[in-house]
Formats: sequence, C-alpha cells, structure tokens
Amino acid sequence: MRSTVRFTIVSLLLVIIPRAVEAQGVDSARTDSASMGGIPEMSGMPGMGDASAGDSLQASSGRTIVPMIKNPMMPGLAGVLPASGSFAIAGGRDVRALPKASASTELRVSDGDTVTLSTSVVQRTIGGHTLAMYAFNGEAPGPRFRVKQGATFYVRFRNGIDQPATIHWHGVRVKNAYDGSPGVTQPAVAPGAAFVYAVHCPDAGVFWYHDHVREDIVLPMGLYGNLYVEPTSPRSAQAPARTKFLILSDLLLDGDSLIAYGKTAPNFALMGRFGNMLLVNGEPRWHMAAAAGEVVRLMLTNVASARTFNISFGDASMKLIASDLGAFTREVAVPSVVIAPGERYVVDVRFDKTGDVAMVNQVQSIDHFLGVFSPDVDTMGHVAVSGRTTAASASFGVMHDDSAALQDIARFRQYFDKAPDEEVVLTTSIHDLPIPVMQFMSVDTLFRPPLEWSDGMSDMNWVATGKEVRWIIRDKRTGAENMNIAWRFKQGSVIKLRIYNDPSSMHPMNHPIHLHGERFLVVARDGKPNPYLVWKDTAIIPVGSTVDLLIDLSNPGTWMLHCHIGEHVESGMMAVLKVDAS
Repeated sequence: MRSTVRFTIVSLLLVIIPRAVEAQGVDSARTDSASMGGIPEMSGMPGMGDASAGDSLQASSGRTIVPMIKNPMMPGLAGVLPASGSFAIAGGRDVRALPKASASTELRVSDGDTVTLSTSVVQRTIGGHTLAMYAFNGEAPGPRFRVKQGATFYVRFRNGIDQPATIHWHGVRVKNAYDGSPGVTQPAVAPGAAFVYAVHCPDAGVFWYHDHVREDIVLPMGLYGNLYVEPTSPRSAQAPARTKFLILSDLLLDGDSLIAYGKTAPNFALMGRFGNMLLVNGEPRWHMAAAAGEVVRLMLTNVASARTFNISFGDASMKLIASDLGAFTREVAVPSVVIAPGERYVVDVRFDKTGDVAMVNQVQSIDHFLGVFSPDVDTMGHVAVSGRTTAASASFGVMHDDSAALQDIARFRQYFDKAPDEEVVLTTSIHDLPIPVMQFMSVDTLFRPPLEWSDGMSDMNWVATGKEVRWIIRDKRTGAENMNIAWRFKQGSVIKLRIYNDPSSMHPMNHPIHLHGERFLVVARDGKPNPYLVWKDTAIIPVGSTVDLLIDLSNPGTWMLHCHIGEHVESGMMAVLKVDAS
C-alpha cells in the first residue's frame, strides 16, 4: 500500500506541477503582499513592522530554504520566498555586544509580594551557536516563581524589547484584567512602557507565563518561564524526595543563524515551525544523576511553537500524577508521555537499573511529498544512575487515587452525558500560495495522520504565511468564525463544548486548544468516555477526532479560546467566550 501511495502522489505531481508552472509561472503567485488578503490585526496586536517579500531570508549557510528537507525540493519552488519579509531579533545589532543571558533562578513569592519582570534582548550560546534572543530578567528560561495555593502576588512588568508585549499567565485563573490577552483584556505594553499584573493562584499545579504578542516569534526566542503553585494540603500519595522542572522546546537553525521569522505575518503557517534542535530548559542536552531505585518527580511543560513530544526514559517505569490544573483522579502507568504545546504533565519516574538512561523523544514522521513514514528518535538528555537509594519505593507500583480530585470532579459528573451547548469545527482556508503548493494539497488526500510529529513538508510550510493561510474555529450552529463567534454565559454555568477537527479540510492539522481563565475536563473522545480525568486548560484535538470538553465557567470575563501552535493563533485561530458575573 505504501509504495502504491508514493507512486500515485509523485506521479500526479510530475504531471500537474510542470504544466501549472508553464501556464502561469510561479512568480504570479508571489505578487504584492497587499493583494494576498489575510486576517485583520486585532487591536493591540500590531504587526512587526513593514517589509517587502524581497527582504533577505538567507542564513549563514547562504541557503534560502529550510535545512530539514531530506527529499528533493518540490519542483517549482526554487527561489520562492515567503511573502512576509524577514524579522531580525535585535534589529541587526552586533550579537556579541549584547548582554549574556544567565541561568534560570527560582523566586519564592509570598502572598502580597511585588516582583519585577522585564523583557530584554540577550546573547545566548546554544549548542555552540551564538544568537540574539529574548529573555525575562535576563534569564533563560525566565525565573521560576514558587507560590502557595491561594496567594496573590503582583508583577511589575517592564517591556524592554523593541516590540509590543504582554504576559499571559497560562492556566492560572486570574482576574480577567490581568490575563495578558492583547486587544481583549488589555492593550499590548509598548516598548519602554510598564504594566502591573495581580496574579491570584486558586489552583495548585504547574503553570507557565509567556508573552502573548506574536507567539510564533517570542516563544522560541525565550519569553517564557514556569510558575509552580504548591498545594495547601498534601496529596493522598506521598511525593518523591526530589522534583525536577523540565521545559521542553525546540529551535530552528541553519548554520549559526536562526531561520528568519516573518515580519508582517508568520511564516511556516501551515504546520507551524518545527525546530531541528530539541531543548530542555533552553539547552540541547539535559543531565541528571539518580540512585538506582530512586523515584524522581518530573514537572514537564511544553513551550514549543508546534511540536508535540513523546517522552520516555528507556525501560524506566513511569506513571502520570497530574496535569494542567491538578491531579488525576487516579495515577496512570504509562510507557511514555505525550505532551502538546501549552500542556503540562507531572510524572514520577523510577530508575531501577544502574547505567546511562536516555531521555528520548520517539515519534514517527511522515514525508508528505514522497508519501513515506520513518522512525524519528532524538535523545534530549541523560540520567546517570548509580549506587542504591535508601528511600523506599515499594508503593511505586500502586496506582493511588487522589481523594481531593475525586471529590471535586464528582460534583460535575451529572453533566458528563448532557448534550453539547456549543459545537465547533476546526478547519482552514488557503489561497494564493505558489501553484505547486496549491496543486500538491489538492491531491494530497491519502495522508491524514491524527498528529504531525514533525515537519513533513518543510519547503511548502516555510513559504506559507499568515497572508495566505487562515486557520479557523467555526461555530457549527451559526457559521461564525474566529473572533466573530459570540458566545455568552453566566458565571457558574457548566457547559459542554464539542470540537471536531475536520480531516477533509485543505490541510488538516492537529490543534492543541487552550482556554484562558477557566478549567475543563476532557470527558469524551470520539464518543467514548475518557477514564483519565484531570482538570485541564489545554487539550490536543487530533485530525478527524471529536472531543468533548466540560467547562467550569467559574471566572467572569472575556476569555480567549485558541490553538496553541504559535503560527496558527497568529494566522487567526482564536475566538472569545464571555462569562457574565452572576
């Protein structure tokens, strides 16, 4: 079957693309960017400045094409550049004259404390490459805040970069005015200006904060950090003695240069920007020492622009303990942890055997052009296991219940089988891309993987920008799309939102959907009840799947609902849900 599919797609391309190029010419698809349409900018979300499509997009290698391509470039794309121009971090300043970033620190914050958080341009050396990047307080990643559940602290934010910025407190049910949604809850903070956030933390768990303006640029460039909210009461099962925070991300490099970002709109708008260097806590290799038999609790956060990770530690036993806003009702033994952009997972890992244990991201990639699958395994770190632990881990094999989570979620079980209050379809609208790309997508109907683990069409993806690609959340009942959706509910309502990811769209893609300011349960997938219940704020919607979210609307305000692939949200894939105070 695989060889038949490969022959069919490539044969069609060899016939269609040359004829289309001969008839119209590729250049006709890359005309004045003003004629390409695109989505209007939201108030408070300005573009990154004016630029023509001809701005240099060359890396230090001299190439103008992304380095991940393993197959020949699609015919007709030679010399074609994204229509979004090129955005350069630091505006062309000498990178080595920038201040060097420092390692991330932890800040213990008490109720009522005020801290300062500033953005700046810094110099970072990653895997031997010296780069201009962004940082919070000069740290990479930004400082990790540690605070007690129920506390409120204040953050005096100063924007020291040359672009507008905000801080979004991802997953934290803050008051609406401090959510950091540009154009929705506040105007973006201008360069040199300041804003004070009041961060109230009603839920225990692993959260994170990040800039919410041009997420396709600022997240891979370093504007993120963790926020850990300690529970006021202990969990049912005792936690291991050691805890490690791991922030997962990636970076796209060619030689000693970053592959340029789009200036007037995101590039890589089809699939999102997948990096070719995987990072843990901002570095390409992570190391830890452990004693044989020791159980270590890992707090995982995925801040990548597009990449979903599948993390494992060799033969080490693992179990899921918690996710975004709290504990699972019952611990779950797993062989690996699948974590999409925006999600967090807490996992206990027992290292039984001495020796070197690799932290691995193991997935299966697809080459859309050739129609073939291949294993894709990356080692992201190592754990050196030696000696023996004195700490008892006999109960590790027991899957404990969490009584607090069970009691909390029990109050909502009466709503699990209700009819959906709202239904949406996830799809896309694509126009004016180069003729070879448009023709390819018109015949690429046989490959609809539920998840895209890597960029299997990198040349096509790179030239696609937010000017030609609009990602869509469509209200099934009214037909309204994205920011035209007008849902309104009362505080205290419990609603079911059914989300369908249309596999017949021109380019279907999995979407990690994030809801600001509220919490939800994934109660069903494709009509089957979900037995693994935990409060979430971000959930992945695979291609062709229908997912039911039961949303606890306890927090009044206007809240964003959007895909957390940076290039998708910046290409329109966002809506709002209004909750009126009771």
